[in-house]
Amino acid sequence: MFLSGHLILRRRVLFMVVASVLLAGPGSFGKEEPENGWPHVRGPNYDGSSSETELADKWPDDGPPVLWVKELGQGYSSIVVQNERAYTQYQTLAGQYLICLDASTGATVWRYRYDWPFEAAGLYPGPYSTPTLALQRVYFTTPAGSAGCLDLNGKLVWRRELKEMYSGDGTDFGYACSPTVVDGKVVLPVGGAQASIVALDARNGDVLWVSGNEAASYTPMLPITIDGHQQLIGYLQNALIACDTATGKQLWKQSISSGYSEHSAWPIYREPYLWTSAPFQAGSTQWQLVGGSASQCTATRHSRLMSNDVASSVLVGDTLYGFDLAEAQSKAHRPSRGTFRAIDWLTGKERWSNGDARARRSTDFEASAREQTIGHATILAADGKLFLQTDLGDLILAKASPEKYSELGRTRVLGGEIGWSSPALEQGRLFVRNRSRAVCLFVGQQDQLTETMLNASIKASDVTQGAVYDFSQLIGVEPEYAMDPPTVRWLWRWYLCGAIIISISAAIAVGSKALLRRWMTVKRTHLIFVIFAFVLGSVVGTPASVALNDFIFTWPVCLFVSFAAVVSQASGKRNNATTGSRRTESSGWLIIFFGLTCVAYFVACRQLSLMTEMAFLCGFPAAMPFLLLDRLPRTRTSPSSAWQGLALGFVTAQLAFAAYFAATAWLLSTRYDLAVSCGTFTCS
Repeated sequence: MFLSGHLILRRRVLFMVVASVLLAGPGSFGKEEPENGWPHVRGPNYDGSSSETELADKWPDDGPPVLWVKELGQGYSSIVVQNERAYTQYQTLAGQYLICLDASTGATVWRYRYDWPFEAAGLYPGPYSTPTLALQRVYFTTPAGSAGCLDLNGKLVWRRELKEMYSGDGTDFGYACSPTVVDGKVVLPVGGAQASIVALDARNGDVLWVSGNEAASYTPMLPITIDGHQQLIGYLQNALIACDTATGKQLWKQSISSGYSEHSAWPIYREPYLWTSAPFQAGSTQWQLVGGSASQCTATRHSRLMSNDVASSVLVGDTLYGFDLAEAQSKAHRPSRGTFRAIDWLTGKERWSNGDARARRSTDFEASAREQTIGHATILAADGKLFLQTDLGDLILAKASPEKYSELGRTRVLGGEIGWSSPALEQGRLFVRNRSRAVCLFVGQQDQLTETMLNASIKASDVTQGAVYDFSQLIGVEPEYAMDPPTVRWLWRWYLCGAIIISISAAIAVGSKALLRRWMTVKRTHLIFVIFAFVLGSVVGTPASVALNDFIFTWPVCLFVSFAAVVSQASGKRNNATTGSRRTESSGWLIIFFGLTCVAYFVACRQLSLMTEMAFLCGFPAAMPFLLLDRLPRTRTSPSSAWQGLALGFVTAQLAFAAYFAATAWLLSTRYDLAVSCGTFTCS
């Protein structure tokens, strides 16, 4: 009897526990335990700061010990760390992955494939967002706008195609928002109609609420508490908003821009002030917030100082530290120009600045180190210090001082490509990565370095480094907005310059034949035309850009004349077996040359972040009919007919070039809304 009553009591207690959990809803699941490590792209407090202490006050000349190096693949995802596991996202040609690494050794624990590669040959290939660790799970987003959840063994728990579900807008260059997990909700900007912001149940991915009706941007949601009231701060494409965490109700909205605008830098909050920074040289703004039922946001000051793009600032004490971008947006093909500054939190006045990085080049690294120039850098603050990762791959240790810039150490471990990922700190280990490589360094005090870690470590100077070269010198004046397609005015100017180059080359070829009549056959005349057009197309754009202070692009001439030479050679008559075999061999070499020209053109455009690479590689079929009107070289029966043949050949070349350019412009217009005029330029 006693046993039966005891069982009934246990069942009642179990029933009450289960019922209380079910009745509590997602909020009970979302009652996050205090997180350790670095669970979010901006750390445990979403501010780029760590509470760790006893970190090294200076580094050896060859840098702090490197515990491991991991080759990954394409991507701009940062690293998050918790419970001896490190997580990040990347892609190879086989697909996109979320990978779990042993934080101590860099060994792969598991990896989860979630999609095919994103923009593998694009300007910014690979995933942009960083996983979030919460509730013993791993939450992630994809460039296509999906959100997912994995357990700690890498098994999929749920996935939602948010951008597809809500026709999300505003993140067309690839979704980059890391998940914000708060109160059992995964909150993400989506930018859909009636669904600017979407909150999902962290347990199963069910939609809990939607809010807003505007296009989104690229910064995740920031959870804050104001006057004891919890809110979510978010960027939309043209507005700054606050939502109630529980219901999604929009509490206030501030217009911050118009037209197309993107926001990648995180806002910074210290009650009751919110500080925001914008790209496009728009400066920064401080807002004063009020919570509760009368929630509101009022701008208290605006400053032209501290325009952030992909590198967010940090607040230490009463001083903001960050890179003030002097260009419209960060550059993926060279170090971005601007000034690293420290400004006062309340007044916005500059405390100190670290020089203008305008003339910085990768070959100037040693001079840069001696001059203690920072340049464009992401920042992590801890123990009264700043850990800076520059876009060139330098790691810098500096004192977080409002008085002056004081550098405590510098090393290079991520040279070879531009990197924008943010560092992570956990138990004295600094985790950094660029597009293709992850590195873990020990930045704690030397007596904390265990024998195992010491035996496994290498010197930073022993890590293989590449070099970042600034190829923007090749084009003289580069577009300010790398992702923008060419304008109609640009295309007209490019075409006219190309037509002039073809005319000059034809004149040189004809003049050469007139001066060297006996030696200059029609075939040699055509060869001179191709050589001069190719060379002029390669080099004329640079001085023309500088002279006109405009972006003049003449490289397509090189593609065109290479293609014309292949068509001419391949379509020529074969008189006998010997001549036929020689012509076949010659055609083969020309095809190889044409292929190498196309590859070199594509790589150069990719290195310079130019949007024109694919269109000019697809316009050749339009030129084919005109090139076949007259095959050069061609046998003539008389000197006069030979001159007539040359004239006809050069006329058809102009017609073919016009057709090639028109086809390219049409291809661009079908993909982009071509503007009539363009904005500003950057002289390289």
